[in-house]
Amino acid sequence: MTSSSTPPSGSSDTSASHGPLRRLTARGRDEAHRVASPLELFFDLCFVVAVAQAGVGLVHAVAAGHAGSGIASYAMQFFAIWWAWMNFTWFASAYDNDDVLYRVVTLVQIAGVLVLAAGISRAFEDHDYMVVWLGYVIMRLALAAHWLRAARSAEGAERTMALRYAGGVLLCMVGWLGLVVLPEHARPWVFLVMAIVEMCVPLYAEKDFATSWHPHHISERYGLFTIIVIGETIAAATVAVQSGVDEHDALGELLPIAAGGLLIVFAAWWIYFVVPIHGRLRTSGQAFLWGYGHYLIFGSAAAIGAGLEVAVEQAVGRAHISTLAASAAVTLPTALYLVCVWALHSRYFKVGITQQLVLPVTALLVIVCTFLGRWAVLAAGIVAALAVATGLTLTARMVARERGASGTSGEQATSPVA
Repeated sequence: MTSSSTPPSGSSDTSASHGPLRRLTARGRDEAHRVASPLELFFDLCFVVAVAQAGVGLVHAVAAGHAGSGIASYAMQFFAIWWAWMNFTWFASAYDNDDVLYRVVTLVQIAGVLVLAAGISRAFEDHDYMVVWLGYVIMRLALAAHWLRAARSAEGAERTMALRYAGGVLLCMVGWLGLVVLPEHARPWVFLVMAIVEMCVPLYAEKDFATSWHPHHISERYGLFTIIVIGETIAAATVAVQSGVDEHDALGELLPIAAGGLLIVFAAWWIYFVVPIHGRLRTSGQAFLWGYGHYLIFGSAAAIGAGLEVAVEQAVGRAHISTLAASAAVTLPTALYLVCVWALHSRYFKVGITQQLVLPVTALLVIVCTFLGRWAVLAAGIVAALAVATGLTLTARMVARERGASGTSGEQATSPVA
């Protein structure tokens, strides 16, 4: 998955070649203008269905007063979604040749995503993971086929790496069968063990040879998926507010939630994309930490949308929970998102302790907003918006000081704002 190495000699930009079938060889890590392909965008779009289903399951569990089991189930379902997406994303960054066979195998993976999404509600309600596992099997078999095809075109250490990936993917697929055949009380342990094993596969596979993923392409792919998750949050909150207004005529109760949610989503987008993170994705350690850490960023961003739905249902009397619990359903994932973006993105671009503290302090204040009753979501949104404004102000002052000190135009004195 991760590395700063360059492809072996003889590798080239296979996207420029023609023909229905061609060798699946590594792409150059220094390709100019490398962007997401239409197939990758379609792949991401199909994941929206699975993310939405996971969010619906979380909403129903929290609204019914089963937050603990709901969060645990959500973590498990979202891991399957995120891990399948991430494995393909890093593979495609290194080996996408866009021929007919590559497209067909990728479409099989998309079919697996849709099968997995169809089984999420059953996994939440009945703890029946058969359909989820079946969808996962379809995705993993297709990914293993990609790796075996890459191995066939490779030699030496690169071939060994590709075979390790294929073998690891297939063995883990069998391990996940424990969620289907073992007793219910053992399944959380199966998930924990298998999640760790899955994340060790790339570390083992690339210990002698690393894939030639493209830093700018990877950062764009992660950014696009972040937009998809945030967009799903907006869609879920909009539907919830519309339902509340239509069925209960509760515009007064829902307006603070809608306004606060909108501010939170705008701030979440701003804070994530203000950082040119591709410049830091140069070493294996940085890339592993950054790539794996996005499980929490993606998961918390999607959970914000679920939390807004819960807050709406509580406001109109459909949720059997307190106002405090409904507020926490929004503020806690928001705080987690802010801390994770700071840890993985923003802290590397901050100058001075004041800038470093903006997001951690904002996360703490968002948690405090939980106790403000029906105004909690609006207050959290205002706090998030103020964090962006504070970052803008601090950056502007820093740029002004550097301009005054150096006499330059300040074009190089730019820093992310939040």
